[in-house]
Amino acid sequence: MKKTFVLAASLTLILTLSACGTKNNNAANAGTNNVAKDTTAAANSEAPKEVKKIVVGTGNQFPKVAFVDESGKLTGYDVELIREIDKRLPEYEFDIQVLEFKNILLSLETKKIDLAAHEFEKNPEREAKYLFNKESYAHWKNKIIVSKDNNDAIESLDDLKGKKIFTTATSAEATILENYNKDHDNALKIVYSSGAANDALSQITSGRVDATVGADFVLPIIDPEGKLKTVGKELSEADILFLFRKNDPEQQTLANAVDRAILEIKADGTLSKISNEWLGFDATVSEK
Repeated sequence: MKKTFVLAASLTLILTLSACGTKNNNAANAGTNNVAKDTTAAANSEAPKEVKKIVVGTGNQFPKVAFVDESGKLTGYDVELIREIDKRLPEYEFDIQVLEFKNILLSLETKKIDLAAHEFEKNPEREAKYLFNKESYAHWKNKIIVSKDNNDAIESLDDLKGKKIFTTATSAEATILENYNKDHDNALKIVYSSGAANDALSQITSGRVDATVGADFVLPIIDPEGKLKTVGKELSEADILFLFRKNDPEQQTLANAVDRAILEIKADGTLSKISNEWLGFDATVSEK
């Protein structure tokens, strides 16, 4: 009887210890699982959001705007502004690619680039095909440009009928001249640029062409020695903006983000600093 009692007591003790061990192990496992969950949650909350790469298309033949300096660096007003916008948009990473000017918009259409930056002015022809951001970073007033020694009475394109007018294909100035020719039986002899830097200056001063059309603020940039002059009335004026693809939600989101960044850059004086450095004037007060 005593043996039976001892055996029963021993069995009870073993079962009790086993149950306690299981409970403690379960508690330990639960604690470990909770720690793992907490660690994973913390890691997920600290993980950076995915950064989207944006390919920016620009040129390298536009003095002070998009060009290669003596050290071989791509720089200028548009280039440095894009770099500043990139700094302020952590969700994006901008990759600046150099293209021939005439190929920039085509590359945007074919999705080889995501953003076009080359002092693009807003006009009805472009607005029909592309998405513009809303916040401008400069303002152009296009005028006729001739040699400083040209004393002809020139007030409008009507005074240049039969003359050779120099321009760059796909530019806003080319559109002005081409639209004029459509309405005036090709009265102007349009000569298109080969793409060389300062081509307009050499073409006009050599007498190979009679005039060109360009933005008022561009003249001192392409002609620092003052060999050219503007004449007549303004042919057009427009805001300078970046271009994106139309009817594309991701492109609209990008355009909105760029607008927010430009507003910040204007507000804290950075745009004024960049434009004074590269253009020689404050682009924030050059607008309408």
